[in-house]
Amino acid sequence: MQPLGVDEPTVVGPYRLLGRLGSGGMGRVYLGRSTGGRTVAVKIVHPHFALDEEFRARFRREVDAARRVGGAWTAPVLDADPQAAVPWVATAYAAGPSLSAAVADSGALPAHSVRALGAGLAEALAAVHELGLVHRDVKPSNVLLTLDGPLLIDFGIARAMDGTASLTSTGVSIGSPGYMSPEQIVGKGATGAADVFSLGAVLAYAATGAPPFSGDSSAALLYKVVHEEPELGPLDGEVRELVEACLAKEPGARPTPGEVARRLAPDGAARLVTGGWLPGGLVEQVSRSAVRLLNLEAGEPGESGPPACDVPSGPVGFSRQATVGEFGPPPVMPGPGGAGATTPPVAVPEPRDAPPQEATPASDSRPGKLSLSVAAASAPGEGGRGRRLSCTVALAVAGALAAVTVGSVVVFDLLPGGDQDRNAGSDAASSASPGKSSPTVEGSVPARYLGTWEGQATALDGALPSGTYRLTVHKADVGEELGTLRQTDVLGLVCNDVLTLKKVTAKELVVTSVGRKTNHGGCNPAPHTVRISPAGDDLVFRSESDAEGKPEARLSKVGQG
Repeated sequence: MQPLGVDEPTVVGPYRLLGRLGSGGMGRVYLGRSTGGRTVAVKIVHPHFALDEEFRARFRREVDAARRVGGAWTAPVLDADPQAAVPWVATAYAAGPSLSAAVADSGALPAHSVRALGAGLAEALAAVHELGLVHRDVKPSNVLLTLDGPLLIDFGIARAMDGTASLTSTGVSIGSPGYMSPEQIVGKGATGAADVFSLGAVLAYAATGAPPFSGDSSAALLYKVVHEEPELGPLDGEVRELVEACLAKEPGARPTPGEVARRLAPDGAARLVTGGWLPGGLVEQVSRSAVRLLNLEAGEPGESGPPACDVPSGPVGFSRQATVGEFGPPPVMPGPGGAGATTPPVAVPEPRDAPPQEATPASDSRPGKLSLSVAAASAPGEGGRGRRLSCTVALAVAGALAAVTVGSVVVFDLLPGGDQDRNAGSDAASSASPGKSSPTVEGSVPARYLGTWEGQATALDGALPSGTYRLTVHKADVGEELGTLRQTDVLGLVCNDVLTLKKVTAKELVVTSVGRKTNHGGCNPAPHTVRISPAGDDLVFRSESDAEGKPEARLSKVGQG
Protein backbone atom coordinates (compact mmCIF):
# COMPACT_ATOMS: atom_id res chain seq x y z
CA MET A 1 0.00 0.00 0.00
CA GLN A 2 1.20 3.51 -0.84
CA PRO A 3 0.34 6.83 0.82
CA LEU A 4 -2.32 8.92 -0.89
CA GLY A 5 -1.02 11.43 -3.42
CA VAL A 6 -1.99 15.06 -3.09
CA ASP A 7 -4.14 14.68 -6.22
CA GLU A 8 -6.14 11.72 -4.90
CA PRO A 9 -9.47 11.66 -3.03
CA THR A 10 -9.40 11.38 0.74
CA VAL A 11 -13.08 10.61 1.35
CA VAL A 12 -15.45 8.54 -0.76
CA GLY A 13 -19.03 8.24 0.46
CA PRO A 14 -18.87 7.54 4.21
CA TYR A 15 -15.31 6.16 4.00
CA ARG A 16 -12.07 7.93 4.89
CA LEU A 17 -9.27 6.69 2.63
CA LEU A 18 -6.01 5.65 4.32
CA GLY A 19 -3.86 4.67 1.35
CA ARG A 20 -3.81 3.37 -2.21
CA LEU A 21 -3.71 -0.40 -2.67
CA GLY A 22 -3.34 -0.37 -6.45
CA SER A 23 -4.84 0.51 -9.79
CA GLY A 24 -6.01 -1.39 -12.82
CA GLY A 25 -7.95 -1.30 -16.02
CA MET A 26 -11.22 -0.26 -14.39
CA GLY A 27 -10.01 2.14 -11.72
CA ARG A 28 -8.19 2.44 -8.43
CA VAL A 29 -8.60 0.60 -5.15
CA TYR A 30 -8.03 2.21 -1.75
CA LEU A 31 -7.95 1.09 1.85
CA GLY A 32 -10.65 2.93 3.77
CA ARG A 33 -12.32 3.19 7.16
CA SER A 34 -15.92 3.94 8.03
CA THR A 35 -16.80 6.34 10.83
CA GLY A 36 -17.59 3.25 12.91
CA GLY A 37 -14.07 1.90 12.38
CA ARG A 38 -14.74 -0.83 9.81
CA THR A 39 -11.89 -1.41 7.38
CA VAL A 40 -12.92 -1.65 3.73
CA ALA A 41 -11.48 -1.74 0.23
CA VAL A 42 -12.98 0.93 -2.03
CA LYS A 43 -12.92 0.67 -5.83
CA ILE A 44 -13.30 3.94 -7.72
CA VAL A 45 -13.76 3.63 -11.47
CA HIS A 46 -11.73 5.67 -13.94
CA PRO A 47 -13.56 8.87 -14.85
CA HIS A 48 -13.66 8.01 -18.57
CA PHE A 49 -15.79 4.97 -17.70
CA ALA A 50 -18.10 7.22 -15.71
CA LEU A 51 -18.80 9.16 -18.90
CA ASP A 52 -20.02 6.00 -20.63
CA GLU A 53 -23.75 5.56 -19.97
CA GLU A 54 -23.65 1.92 -21.06
CA PHE A 55 -20.89 1.27 -18.55
CA ARG A 56 -22.93 2.97 -15.83
CA ALA A 57 -25.91 0.75 -16.57
CA ARG A 58 -23.78 -2.39 -16.50
CA PHE A 59 -21.98 -1.28 -13.35
CA ARG A 60 -25.30 -0.73 -11.60
CA ARG A 61 -26.56 -4.18 -12.63
CA GLU A 62 -23.36 -5.92 -11.59
CA VAL A 63 -23.32 -4.20 -8.19
CA ASP A 64 -26.93 -5.26 -7.64
CA ALA A 65 -25.99 -8.82 -8.56
CA ALA A 66 -22.86 -8.82 -6.39
CA ARG A 67 -24.92 -7.70 -3.38
CA ARG A 68 -26.80 -11.00 -3.66
CA VAL A 69 -23.60 -13.04 -3.37
CA GLY A 70 -22.85 -14.27 0.12
CA GLY A 71 -21.50 -17.28 1.91
CA ALA A 72 -18.49 -18.59 3.76
CA TRP A 73 -16.11 -18.47 0.80
CA THR A 74 -17.13 -15.26 -0.98
CA ALA A 75 -16.57 -11.56 -0.44
CA PRO A 76 -19.66 -9.43 0.20
CA VAL A 77 -20.26 -6.00 -1.27
CA LEU A 78 -20.84 -3.68 1.69
CA ASP A 79 -21.70 -0.42 -0.02
CA ALA A 80 -21.75 1.21 -3.44
CA ASP A 81 -22.92 4.30 -5.30
CA PRO A 82 -23.36 3.55 -9.01
CA GLN A 83 -25.10 6.92 -9.42
CA ALA A 84 -22.17 9.00 -8.13
CA ALA A 85 -20.40 11.26 -10.59
CA VAL A 86 -17.55 8.74 -10.33
CA PRO A 87 -19.10 5.37 -9.35
CA TRP A 88 -17.54 3.37 -6.53
CA VAL A 89 -18.04 0.12 -4.64
CA ALA A 90 -16.78 -0.96 -1.21
CA THR A 91 -16.12 -4.44 0.13
CA ALA A 92 -14.83 -5.63 3.48
CA TYR A 93 -11.10 -6.03 3.89
CA ALA A 94 -9.23 -9.23 4.76
CA ALA A 95 -5.75 -9.77 6.16
CA GLY A 96 -4.29 -12.41 3.88
CA PRO A 97 -2.28 -12.76 0.66
CA SER A 98 -3.67 -13.67 -2.72
CA LEU A 99 -3.00 -17.18 -4.00
CA SER A 100 -0.74 -15.74 -6.68
CA ALA A 101 1.41 -13.92 -4.10
CA ALA A 102 1.53 -16.91 -1.75
CA VAL A 103 2.70 -19.30 -4.48
CA ALA A 104 5.21 -16.77 -5.82
CA ASP A 105 6.69 -16.37 -2.33
CA SER A 106 6.50 -19.90 -0.94
CA GLY A 107 5.85 -22.26 -3.85
CA ALA A 108 3.07 -24.78 -4.34
CA LEU A 109 0.61 -25.49 -1.53
CA PRO A 110 0.59 -28.87 0.25
CA ALA A 111 -2.01 -31.43 -0.79
CA HIS A 112 -4.33 -30.81 2.19
CA SER A 113 -4.35 -27.08 1.48
CA VAL A 114 -5.11 -27.68 -2.20
CA ARG A 115 -8.13 -29.86 -1.35
CA ALA A 116 -9.49 -27.28 1.10
CA LEU A 117 -8.87 -24.51 -1.43
CA GLY A 118 -10.65 -26.34 -4.22
CA ALA A 119 -13.59 -27.39 -2.06
CA GLY A 120 -14.14 -23.87 -0.74
CA LEU A 121 -13.95 -22.25 -4.17
CA ALA A 122 -16.22 -24.89 -5.67
CA GLU A 123 -18.83 -24.35 -2.95
CA ALA A 124 -18.60 -20.60 -3.59
CA LEU A 125 -19.15 -21.06 -7.33
CA ALA A 126 -22.05 -23.45 -6.72
CA ALA A 127 -23.81 -20.82 -4.59
CA VAL A 128 -23.14 -18.12 -7.19
CA HIS A 129 -24.41 -20.23 -10.09
CA GLU A 130 -27.61 -20.96 -8.18
CA LEU A 131 -28.27 -17.20 -8.32
CA GLY A 132 -27.96 -17.28 -12.09
CA LEU A 133 -24.59 -15.50 -11.99
CA VAL A 134 -21.22 -16.33 -13.52
CA HIS A 135 -17.94 -15.02 -12.12
CA ARG A 136 -15.98 -15.14 -15.42
CA ASP A 137 -12.64 -14.15 -13.89
CA VAL A 138 -11.60 -16.91 -11.48
CA LYS A 139 -7.80 -16.69 -11.20
CA PRO A 140 -5.10 -16.83 -8.49
CA SER A 141 -5.09 -13.08 -7.83
CA ASN A 142 -8.85 -13.20 -7.19
CA VAL A 143 -8.43 -15.81 -4.44
CA LEU A 144 -7.42 -14.70 -0.94
CA LEU A 145 -5.96 -17.06 1.66
CA THR A 146 -7.32 -16.30 5.13
CA LEU A 147 -7.17 -18.29 8.35
CA ASP A 148 -10.88 -19.03 7.97
CA GLY A 149 -10.43 -20.48 4.49
CA PRO A 150 -10.16 -19.28 0.89
CA LEU A 151 -12.14 -16.27 -0.32
CA LEU A 152 -13.22 -15.76 -3.92
CA ILE A 153 -13.36 -12.03 -4.65
CA ASP A 154 -14.24 -9.49 -7.36
CA PHE A 155 -17.64 -10.89 -8.23
CA GLY A 156 -18.96 -9.47 -11.44
CA ILE A 157 -17.87 -5.85 -11.02
CA ALA A 158 -15.27 -6.08 -13.80
CA ARG A 159 -17.98 -7.33 -16.17
CA ALA A 160 -19.39 -3.81 -16.26
CA MET A 161 -16.63 -3.05 -18.77
CA ASP A 162 -17.70 -5.84 -21.10
CA GLY A 163 -19.16 -4.49 -24.33
CA THR A 164 -18.79 -0.79 -23.56
CA ALA A 165 -17.26 1.74 -25.88
CA SER A 166 -14.56 2.27 -23.28
CA LEU A 167 -13.63 -1.40 -23.51
CA THR A 168 -12.75 -1.11 -27.16
CA SER A 169 -10.84 2.12 -26.74
CA THR A 170 -8.69 0.94 -23.83
CA GLY A 171 -8.02 -2.60 -25.01
CA VAL A 172 -9.21 -4.09 -21.72
CA SER A 173 -10.37 -7.70 -21.89
CA ILE A 174 -12.58 -9.58 -19.49
CA GLY A 175 -10.88 -12.62 -18.03
CA SER A 176 -7.20 -13.52 -17.78
CA PRO A 177 -5.24 -15.42 -20.47
CA GLY A 178 -4.30 -18.85 -19.19
CA TYR A 179 -7.31 -19.00 -16.88
CA MET A 180 -10.04 -18.16 -19.41
CA SER A 181 -12.05 -21.04 -20.83
CA PRO A 182 -11.77 -21.94 -24.54
CA GLU A 183 -15.33 -20.78 -25.17
CA GLN A 184 -14.56 -17.37 -23.69
CA ILE A 185 -11.50 -17.03 -25.89
CA VAL A 186 -13.36 -17.81 -29.11
CA GLY A 187 -16.21 -15.50 -28.16
CA LYS A 188 -18.96 -18.04 -27.50
CA GLY A 189 -19.87 -16.53 -24.13
CA ALA A 190 -19.43 -17.79 -20.61
CA THR A 191 -21.65 -20.10 -18.60
CA GLY A 192 -21.02 -21.69 -15.24
CA ALA A 193 -18.85 -24.27 -17.00
CA ALA A 194 -16.37 -21.50 -17.83
CA ASP A 195 -15.88 -20.87 -14.12
CA VAL A 196 -15.19 -24.59 -13.62
CA PHE A 197 -12.46 -24.49 -16.29
CA SER A 198 -10.88 -21.52 -14.53
CA LEU A 199 -11.17 -23.33 -11.19
CA GLY A 200 -9.26 -26.29 -12.63
CA ALA A 201 -6.49 -23.97 -13.83
CA VAL A 202 -6.32 -22.31 -10.40
CA LEU A 203 -6.03 -25.68 -8.63
CA ALA A 204 -3.26 -26.76 -11.01
CA TYR A 205 -1.40 -23.55 -10.22
CA ALA A 206 -1.85 -24.01 -6.46
CA ALA A 207 -0.74 -27.68 -6.54
CA THR A 208 2.26 -27.35 -8.88
CA GLY A 209 3.34 -23.72 -8.56
CA ALA A 210 2.91 -23.14 -12.29
CA PRO A 211 -0.09 -22.42 -14.54
CA PRO A 212 -1.33 -25.34 -16.68
CA PHE A 213 -0.86 -23.32 -19.88
CA SER A 214 2.17 -21.20 -20.73
CA GLY A 215 3.35 -19.22 -23.73
CA ASP A 216 5.81 -16.57 -24.84
CA SER A 217 2.96 -14.27 -25.89
CA SER A 218 -0.73 -13.83 -25.21
CA ALA A 219 -1.55 -15.21 -28.65
CA ALA A 220 0.51 -18.36 -28.04
CA LEU A 221 -1.00 -18.78 -24.59
CA LEU A 222 -4.58 -18.45 -25.84
CA TYR A 223 -3.87 -20.91 -28.67
CA LYS A 224 -2.69 -23.51 -26.15
CA VAL A 225 -5.79 -23.04 -24.01
CA VAL A 226 -8.05 -23.69 -27.01
CA HIS A 227 -6.11 -26.44 -28.78
CA GLU A 228 -3.58 -28.15 -26.48
CA GLU A 229 -3.71 -30.25 -23.34
CA PRO A 230 -2.68 -28.73 -20.01
CA GLU A 231 0.77 -29.23 -18.48
CA LEU A 232 0.14 -30.63 -15.01
CA GLY A 233 3.68 -31.66 -14.07
CA PRO A 234 3.93 -33.72 -10.87
CA LEU A 235 0.22 -33.51 -10.05
CA ASP A 236 -1.18 -37.01 -9.57
CA GLY A 237 -3.93 -39.06 -8.03
CA GLU A 238 -7.53 -37.96 -7.60
CA VAL A 239 -6.71 -34.26 -7.70
CA ARG A 240 -5.05 -34.66 -11.11
CA GLU A 241 -8.07 -36.55 -12.46
CA LEU A 242 -10.39 -33.85 -11.17
CA VAL A 243 -8.27 -31.01 -12.61
CA GLU A 244 -8.15 -32.76 -16.00
CA ALA A 245 -11.94 -33.06 -15.95
CA CYS A 246 -12.33 -29.37 -15.11
CA LEU A 247 -10.00 -28.45 -17.99
CA ALA A 248 -11.95 -30.38 -20.62
CA LYS A 249 -12.24 -28.38 -23.85
CA GLU A 250 -15.99 -29.04 -24.16
CA PRO A 251 -18.07 -27.25 -21.50
CA GLY A 252 -20.52 -30.14 -21.20
CA ALA A 253 -17.72 -32.54 -20.28
CA ARG A 254 -16.74 -30.64 -17.16
CA PRO A 255 -18.09 -31.47 -13.69
CA THR A 256 -20.37 -29.04 -11.89
CA PRO A 257 -19.00 -27.00 -8.96
CA GLY A 258 -21.05 -29.14 -6.60
CA GLU A 259 -19.44 -32.31 -7.95
CA VAL A 260 -15.98 -30.81 -7.56
CA ALA A 261 -16.72 -29.85 -3.96
CA ARG A 262 -18.06 -33.31 -3.07
CA ARG A 263 -15.05 -35.10 -4.59
CA LEU A 264 -12.57 -32.92 -2.73
CA ALA A 265 -14.44 -32.70 0.58
CA PRO A 266 -17.30 -35.20 1.04
CA ASP A 267 -18.05 -33.69 4.46
CA GLY A 268 -17.81 -30.09 3.26
CA ALA A 269 -15.00 -27.59 2.91
CA ALA A 270 -15.51 -26.30 6.45
CA ARG A 271 -14.43 -29.67 7.84
CA LEU A 272 -11.11 -29.43 5.96
CA VAL A 273 -10.53 -25.85 7.09
CA THR A 274 -11.26 -26.59 10.77
CA GLY A 275 -8.09 -27.15 12.70
CA GLY A 276 -5.91 -25.29 10.22
CA TRP A 277 -5.62 -25.58 6.46
CA LEU A 278 -2.63 -23.36 5.63
CA PRO A 279 1.05 -24.26 6.06
CA GLY A 280 2.84 -22.68 9.02
CA GLY A 281 4.62 -19.98 7.06
CA LEU A 282 1.39 -18.66 5.61
CA VAL A 283 -0.36 -18.81 8.99
CA GLU A 284 2.32 -16.55 10.42
CA GLN A 285 2.11 -14.16 7.46
CA VAL A 286 -1.66 -13.85 7.73
CA SER A 287 -1.47 -13.37 11.49
CA ARG A 288 1.11 -10.61 11.19
CA SER A 289 -1.09 -8.92 8.60
CA ALA A 290 -3.98 -8.92 11.07
CA VAL A 291 -1.79 -7.34 13.74
CA ARG A 292 -0.56 -4.65 11.34
CA LEU A 293 -4.15 -3.93 10.42
CA LEU A 294 -4.95 -3.31 14.08
CA ASN A 295 -2.00 -0.95 14.33
CA LEU A 296 -3.03 1.06 11.29
CA GLU A 297 -4.34 4.44 12.44
CA ALA A 298 -8.03 5.12 11.93
CA GLY A 299 -7.80 8.85 12.79
CA GLU A 300 -10.41 11.20 14.18
CA PRO A 301 -13.92 11.19 12.70
CA GLY A 302 -14.01 13.69 9.89
CA GLU A 303 -10.28 13.64 9.26
CA SER A 304 -9.07 12.49 5.88
CA GLY A 305 -5.95 11.24 4.25
CA PRO A 306 -3.15 9.01 5.56
CA PRO A 307 -1.00 9.77 8.59
CA ALA A 308 1.09 12.92 8.28
CA CYS A 309 3.65 12.69 5.47
CA ASP A 310 6.58 14.99 4.79
CA VAL A 311 5.24 16.18 1.46
CA PRO A 312 3.43 19.40 0.47
CA SER A 313 -0.26 18.93 1.17
CA GLY A 314 -3.32 20.80 2.29
CA PRO A 315 -5.00 20.76 5.68
CA VAL A 316 -6.34 17.54 7.09
CA GLY A 317 -10.08 17.40 6.48
CA PHE A 318 -12.34 19.07 3.92
CA SER A 319 -11.32 22.58 3.05
CA ARG A 320 -12.74 23.19 -0.38
CA GLN A 321 -15.23 22.03 -2.95
CA ALA A 322 -13.34 19.52 -5.08
CA THR A 323 -13.56 18.61 -8.72
CA VAL A 324 -14.86 15.06 -8.87
CA GLY A 325 -12.33 12.73 -10.41
CA GLU A 326 -9.37 14.96 -9.65
CA PHE A 327 -7.22 11.86 -9.34
CA GLY A 328 -7.74 11.41 -13.10
CA PRO A 329 -9.35 13.23 -16.01
CA PRO A 330 -12.33 15.08 -14.48
CA PRO A 331 -15.61 13.94 -16.02
CA VAL A 332 -18.29 16.46 -16.95
CA MET A 333 -21.77 15.02 -16.62
CA PRO A 334 -25.17 15.67 -15.04
CA GLY A 335 -25.90 14.23 -11.64
CA PRO A 336 -28.06 11.16 -11.12
CA GLY A 337 -31.21 13.22 -11.30
CA GLY A 338 -30.52 14.30 -14.88
CA ALA A 339 -29.67 17.74 -16.17
CA GLY A 340 -29.28 20.32 -13.48
CA ALA A 341 -28.98 17.79 -10.69
CA THR A 342 -25.91 17.91 -8.53
CA THR A 343 -23.82 15.27 -6.88
CA PRO A 344 -21.92 15.84 -3.62
CA PRO A 345 -18.27 16.23 -4.52
CA VAL A 346 -15.55 13.86 -3.43
CA ALA A 347 -13.27 15.58 -0.92
CA VAL A 348 -9.61 15.75 -1.93
CA PRO A 349 -6.58 17.49 -0.39
CA GLU A 350 -5.64 21.04 -1.22
CA PRO A 351 -3.51 21.60 -4.32
CA ARG A 352 0.26 21.59 -4.00
CA ASP A 353 0.51 25.36 -3.70
CA ALA A 354 -1.84 25.51 -0.72
CA PRO A 355 -0.32 26.88 2.50
CA PRO A 356 0.94 24.02 4.67
CA GLN A 357 -0.83 23.23 7.90
CA GLU A 358 0.58 21.18 10.72
CA ALA A 359 -1.06 17.76 10.67
CA THR A 360 -2.18 15.98 13.80
CA PRO A 361 0.53 13.50 14.84
CA ALA A 362 -0.39 9.92 14.19
CA SER A 363 0.20 9.06 17.84
CA ASP A 364 -2.57 11.48 18.81
CA SER A 365 -5.27 9.81 16.72
CA ARG A 366 -8.01 7.69 18.13
CA PRO A 367 -7.72 3.98 17.38
CA GLY A 368 -10.25 2.42 15.06
CA LYS A 369 -13.07 0.31 16.38
CA LEU A 370 -12.02 -2.75 14.38
CA SER A 371 -12.67 -5.85 16.42
CA LEU A 372 -10.48 -8.94 16.22
CA SER A 373 -9.84 -11.84 18.56
CA VAL A 374 -6.55 -10.39 19.79
CA ALA A 375 -5.76 -8.34 22.88
CA ALA A 376 -5.91 -4.65 22.02
CA ALA A 377 -5.84 -1.64 24.30
CA SER A 378 -5.32 2.10 23.98
CA ALA A 379 -3.54 4.29 26.47
CA PRO A 380 -4.90 7.81 27.03
CA GLY A 381 -2.85 10.66 25.63
CA GLU A 382 -2.96 14.37 26.20
CA GLY A 383 -6.44 15.77 26.44
CA GLY A 384 -7.95 12.34 26.92
CA ARG A 385 -7.40 11.29 23.33
CA GLY A 386 -6.39 7.74 22.58
CA ARG A 387 -2.95 6.71 21.46
CA ARG A 388 -1.91 4.05 18.99
CA LEU A 389 -3.33 0.59 19.56
CA SER A 390 -1.04 -1.77 21.44
CA CYS A 391 -1.64 -5.36 20.38
CA THR A 392 -0.42 -8.51 22.06
CA VAL A 393 -0.61 -11.49 19.76
CA ALA A 394 1.12 -14.80 20.31
CA LEU A 395 1.80 -16.05 16.80
CA ALA A 396 2.33 -19.52 18.18
CA VAL A 397 -1.42 -19.65 18.77
CA ALA A 398 -2.29 -17.55 15.75
CA GLY A 399 -5.02 -20.00 14.84
CA ALA A 400 -7.20 -18.22 17.39
CA LEU A 401 -7.58 -15.45 14.84
CA ALA A 402 -9.57 -17.85 12.70
CA ALA A 403 -12.52 -17.22 15.00
CA VAL A 404 -13.01 -13.80 13.45
CA THR A 405 -12.59 -12.82 9.81
CA VAL A 406 -11.74 -9.24 8.95
CA GLY A 407 -13.48 -9.54 5.59
CA SER A 408 -12.36 -9.51 2.00
CA VAL A 409 -10.58 -7.24 -0.40
CA VAL A 410 -11.06 -6.54 -4.08
CA VAL A 411 -7.81 -6.75 -6.03
CA PHE A 412 -7.35 -5.39 -9.56
CA ASP A 413 -5.27 -6.76 -12.39
CA LEU A 414 -2.67 -4.09 -11.76
CA LEU A 415 -1.15 -2.16 -14.62
CA PRO A 416 2.21 -0.35 -14.91
CA GLY A 417 2.40 3.24 -13.68
CA GLY A 418 2.62 5.04 -10.37
CA ASP A 419 3.77 8.06 -8.51
CA GLN A 420 6.99 9.74 -9.52
CA ASP A 421 9.59 9.85 -6.77
CA ARG A 422 10.63 13.36 -5.87
CA ASN A 423 13.68 12.26 -3.94
CA ALA A 424 15.87 10.47 -6.50
CA GLY A 425 18.65 12.99 -6.13
CA SER A 426 18.62 13.23 -2.37
CA ASP A 427 21.91 11.37 -1.96
CA ALA A 428 23.83 13.99 -3.90
CA ALA A 429 22.42 16.72 -1.68
CA SER A 430 23.15 14.88 1.54
CA SER A 431 26.70 13.99 0.58
CA ALA A 432 27.44 17.66 -0.09
CA SER A 433 27.09 18.50 3.60
CA PRO A 434 30.61 18.91 5.09
CA GLY A 435 31.53 16.55 7.89
CA LYS A 436 28.37 14.45 7.49
CA SER A 437 29.41 11.64 5.16
CA SER A 438 31.55 8.61 5.99
CA PRO A 439 34.77 8.00 4.10
CA THR A 440 34.38 6.03 0.90
CA VAL A 441 35.76 2.49 1.02
CA GLU A 442 37.43 1.31 -2.17
CA GLY A 443 36.64 -2.14 -3.55
CA SER A 444 33.56 -4.34 -3.65
CA VAL A 445 30.80 -4.89 -1.12
CA PRO A 446 32.04 -6.22 2.25
CA ALA A 447 31.12 -9.82 2.99
CA ARG A 448 29.08 -8.56 5.98
CA TYR A 449 26.30 -7.51 3.58
CA LEU A 450 26.16 -10.57 1.29
CA GLY A 451 23.21 -12.92 1.38
CA THR A 452 19.43 -12.82 1.57
CA TRP A 453 17.74 -10.75 4.28
CA GLU A 454 14.10 -10.43 5.28
CA GLY A 455 11.97 -8.41 7.68
CA GLN A 456 8.90 -6.24 8.19
CA ALA A 457 8.86 -2.66 6.90
CA THR A 458 6.97 0.46 7.94
CA ALA A 459 6.55 3.86 6.29
CA LEU A 460 5.60 7.35 7.45
CA ASP A 461 7.80 7.13 10.57
CA GLY A 462 6.38 3.76 11.55
CA ALA A 463 2.70 4.71 11.20
CA LEU A 464 1.99 2.69 8.03
CA PRO A 465 2.75 -1.05 7.65
CA SER A 466 4.56 -1.69 4.37
CA GLY A 467 4.66 -5.49 4.41
CA THR A 468 7.62 -7.86 4.06
CA TYR A 469 10.92 -6.79 2.49
CA ARG A 470 13.26 -9.45 1.09
CA LEU A 471 16.69 -8.10 0.16
CA THR A 472 19.27 -10.07 -1.82
CA VAL A 473 22.84 -8.70 -1.94
CA HIS A 474 25.71 -10.16 -3.96
CA LYS A 475 29.24 -9.06 -4.76
CA ALA A 476 29.41 -5.86 -6.81
CA ASP A 477 31.58 -2.83 -7.48
CA VAL A 478 30.35 0.74 -7.64
CA GLY A 479 28.15 1.17 -10.72
CA GLU A 480 27.24 -2.52 -10.89
CA GLU A 481 24.01 -4.28 -9.99
CA LEU A 482 24.09 -5.06 -6.27
CA GLY A 483 21.00 -7.21 -5.98
CA THR A 484 17.22 -7.04 -5.71
CA LEU A 485 14.47 -6.03 -3.29
CA ARG A 486 11.15 -7.87 -3.19
CA GLN A 487 8.37 -5.98 -1.38
CA THR A 488 5.22 -7.93 -0.47
CA ASP A 489 2.52 -5.70 1.02
CA VAL A 490 -0.18 -6.65 3.53
CA LEU A 491 -2.44 -7.80 0.69
CA GLY A 492 0.20 -10.00 -0.89
CA LEU A 493 0.83 -7.64 -3.82
CA VAL A 494 4.47 -7.71 -4.89
CA CYS A 495 6.88 -5.01 -6.15
CA ASN A 496 10.37 -5.93 -7.36
CA ASP A 497 13.24 -3.41 -7.47
CA VAL A 498 16.74 -3.69 -8.97
CA LEU A 499 19.53 -2.21 -6.81
CA THR A 500 22.64 -0.56 -8.24
CA LEU A 501 25.61 0.24 -5.98
CA LYS A 502 26.47 3.97 -5.81
CA LYS A 503 28.88 4.16 -2.90
CA VAL A 504 30.52 1.99 -0.23
CA THR A 505 31.46 3.69 3.06
CA ALA A 506 32.68 2.40 6.38
CA LYS A 507 29.14 2.64 7.76
CA GLU A 508 26.76 1.90 4.91
CA LEU A 509 26.02 1.02 1.31
CA VAL A 510 24.39 3.75 -0.77
CA VAL A 511 22.22 2.27 -3.50
CA THR A 512 19.93 3.40 -6.31
CA SER A 513 16.68 1.40 -6.38
CA VAL A 514 14.55 1.21 -9.54
CA GLY A 515 11.28 -0.69 -9.95
CA ARG A 516 11.11 -3.36 -12.64
CA LYS A 517 9.05 -2.52 -15.71
CA THR A 518 6.93 -5.63 -15.09
CA ASN A 519 5.69 -4.30 -11.71
CA HIS A 520 1.99 -3.51 -11.23
CA GLY A 521 0.66 0.05 -11.11
CA GLY A 522 0.80 0.31 -7.32
CA CYS A 523 4.61 0.11 -7.34
CA ASN A 524 6.94 3.10 -7.48
CA PRO A 525 8.71 3.17 -10.89
CA ALA A 526 11.05 6.10 -10.17
CA PRO A 527 14.72 5.77 -9.18
CA HIS A 528 15.38 6.61 -5.55
CA THR A 529 18.20 6.38 -3.03
CA VAL A 530 18.40 3.59 -0.45
CA ARG A 531 20.87 3.27 2.43
CA ILE A 532 21.78 -0.12 3.91
CA SER A 533 23.73 -0.31 7.17
CA PRO A 534 24.67 -3.04 9.69
CA ALA A 535 22.88 -3.28 13.04
CA GLY A 536 24.20 -6.12 15.15
CA ASP A 537 23.62 -9.29 13.17
CA ASP A 538 20.97 -7.55 11.04
CA LEU A 539 20.82 -4.94 8.31
CA VAL A 540 18.79 -1.73 8.44
CA PHE A 541 17.19 -0.72 5.14
CA ARG A 542 16.23 2.96 4.73
CA SER A 543 14.58 4.31 1.60
CA GLU A 544 14.54 8.03 0.83
CA SER A 545 11.51 7.74 -1.46
CA ASP A 546 8.84 10.28 -0.55
CA ALA A 547 6.42 8.50 -2.89
CA GLU A 548 6.60 5.40 -0.69
CA GLY A 549 6.57 7.27 2.62
CA LYS A 550 10.31 6.69 3.26
CA PRO A 551 9.96 3.06 4.38
CA GLU A 552 12.43 1.47 6.79
CA ALA A 553 13.00 -2.16 7.73
CA ARG A 554 15.26 -4.18 10.00
CA LEU A 555 16.22 -7.30 8.07
CA SER A 556 17.52 -10.61 9.41
CA LYS A 557 19.63 -13.00 7.37
CA VAL A 558 17.73 -15.95 5.89
CA GLY A 559 20.18 -17.14 3.22
CA GLN A 560 23.83 -17.06 2.22
CA GLY A 561 25.21 -14.89 -0.57
